[in-house]
Amino acid sequence: MEQAPLRVRLIGKANGVGLSRDFDLLAGALRACGCEVTLRACERRDRKRRRGLFTRLAARARALRAPASATRAAGYDLNVMLEHVWPQFLHEAGCNVIVPNPEWFDRRDVAFLGAAHRIWAKTLLAERLFAARGCRAVHIGFDSVDRQHGGIAPRVQFLHLAGRSPLKGTSRLRSLWQRHSEWPQLTIVQDVELPADAAGAAANIVHHHGFLDDESLRTLQNTHRFHLCTSEAEGWGHYIVEAMSVGAVTFTCDAPPMNELIDGERGVLVAGRAGERHNLATLYHFDESALEAEIARVLALAPAQWDLTGAAGRRWFLDNKQGFVGRVQRALSDIRTSLHVGRTPS
Repeated sequence: MEQAPLRVRLIGKANGVGLSRDFDLLAGALRACGCEVTLRACERRDRKRRRGLFTRLAARARALRAPASATRAAGYDLNVMLEHVWPQFLHEAGCNVIVPNPEWFDRRDVAFLGAAHRIWAKTLLAERLFAARGCRAVHIGFDSVDRQHGGIAPRVQFLHLAGRSPLKGTSRLRSLWQRHSEWPQLTIVQDVELPADAAGAAANIVHHHGFLDDESLRTLQNTHRFHLCTSEAEGWGHYIVEAMSVGAVTFTCDAPPMNELIDGERGVLVAGRAGERHNLATLYHFDESALEAEIARVLALAPAQWDLTGAAGRRWFLDNKQGFVGRVQRALSDIRTSLHVGRTPS
């Protein structure tokens, strides 16, 4: 008998950058799998409720009163919660799936892990972290937007997209570049207040501070041959994957999960050292001497070798994109089979 579409509500914070991309990409994959998808973008009030004691106590009380298969007050088969557990919505679906970013998965989220029927892990690192906590973790990977813009020739210059994130190693990268006036131009895009030493720091550093419209950002991604993605942690790594989509030579830290995306064929791995914990993730800091050596090595290569590296990254991007819907479909089939979620027409 034909199965009816799963009624899925996708819940999370729409922040205009990476998390908004998560919304759009996962919603598209779920719809491609035949799901009826409702988006619930959590604004400031919802985010405050997530942290509130009353909300959390009420969620625990409801869980004690009703079994896991309680009736779905809002008519959803499945809640899919991005980045955090949103306890105010747990009771409104028959099944709850969390798609976490370990570096932002805080103690409040951990307290409600027992309410998650599944963890959909974007990375193998996340799969291991949550499986170690006794969760049923399923690796779905993820997807990113294709940023390639035909007809734009990349120039020998470096791009670093820091955005609003404090976990991109931006300050250390800027300081390193200041010591190398012989290096090509470094363009830094950062949507936070710049430190006092940033303005006019070096002739070969250009800052784009504040909001940059999407087409301007896409142009920058395509005109820079080298992308420096010096992440200290990643939930997925949109800017690493987008760098591969444009065929850039992509540098990142040789640490999980960044080295799940990049290897020596399709990019440049820079040695790093483990640092402090940030929620469930361990932060990794690129080694400055290692980055200096890799930049010197790569700049000495023939442009044809840059093309080969960029082309390998582009192939990985396309293969990953092609497989995303299938991975989500398998995760949905697991839920239907194991938890008997979904309706069957009468």
